[in-house]
Amino acid sequence: MRTGRLVPDGGEWDAARLVRLEDENAQLRQAVSSHAVIDQAIGVVLAVGKLTPEEGWEVLRRTSQRTNVKLRRVAEAVVEWARTGELPETVKTELEREIQLSKARTRAVDRLS
Repeated sequence: MRTGRLVPDGGEWDAARLVRLEDENAQLRQAVSSHAVIDQAIGVVLAVGKLTPEEGWEVLRRTSQRTNVKLRRVAEAVVEWARTGELPETVKTELEREIQLSKARTRAVDRLS
């Protein structure tokens, strides 16, 4: 009978299953942590750029792509910038550029509506 435990009826650990579950747990923890940092960075971009959440996401995504820095690292830098006022120059330049481009896109769409 299966009890849903990691220890089979014989009392020996199912080591392979335990390792898989530990790996999955670590991956899920990392995903939750990354998501939280990215959400915080979107909030910073929204406040600074007066953008929508979708625009904030796109600004971060494009900044990551154009600087060749992982999205999580860009998000961490943006959150740190909100706290300390310091932002790596390459990220700062691209972030400012992307915010301005996003605003210009919004104005263009508004004119067409």
